[in-house]
Amino acid sequence: MTLQRDVAATGAARGAMPAQQGVRARELTGTHAPVVRDLRGTGGRGPRSLDFAAGDLVVVSGLPGSGKSTLIRRAVQEHAIDSQDTRDRWAGSLPGLLPYALYRPLVRAAHYLGLWRALRSGGSVVVHDCGTQAWVRRWLTREVRRRARTLHLVLLDVTPQVARAGQRERGRGVSGYAFARHRRAVGRLLRDTESGLLPPGCASAVLLDRDAAAVITRISFADA
Repeated sequence: MTLQRDVAATGAARGAMPAQQGVRARELTGTHAPVVRDLRGTGGRGPRSLDFAAGDLVVVSGLPGSGKSTLIRRAVQEHAIDSQDTRDRWAGSLPGLLPYALYRPLVRAAHYLGLWRALRSGGSVVVHDCGTQAWVRRWLTREVRRRARTLHLVLLDVTPQVARAGQRERGRGVSGYAFARHRRAVGRLLRDTESGLLPPGCASAVLLDRDAAAVITRISFADA
């Protein structure tokens, strides 16, 4: 059975954890130190589900084209707030030749309004995060503190070449300038996470490459 790396906030190894289907985040965060669960390099033999406690929040982050929306659409049956869905809805209701740059501020406003409403409901939420908006993670941190729950990070680690290919597959890309910003932001987030330095308020993280993400069919929340 493939083993994954389980790393404490100090960056030192705490021992290996077998790949288990449906391992709960509560099992990973029994101590006060954040835990990083590294599922990269498993060749698709990692867990098929990521299960969290009811009321917790999950941030899915990575480069544009890394597969965040694909993972969320496949694995999350409800409780998902994905900016790509918001963009698609607006694009479907507007003239096809209208440049996205013209209505992008409205899409963003609608996305964050939807996130605000989801958080106000008090339920569990999976949030699509492009990596450059650290203020969104701070917002979620304040929310989990208010409701006395837990924030978790799911971080997709793919090469820029794979991400660019993903953008071509979906027929949408970002500018070179914007992609460079994403690379810097996600690169910092990845380096910090590998060292066990998670964003403030984040109790655990799961690192995924394309193969590990491809076999995950469920991200769910259940009573502990």
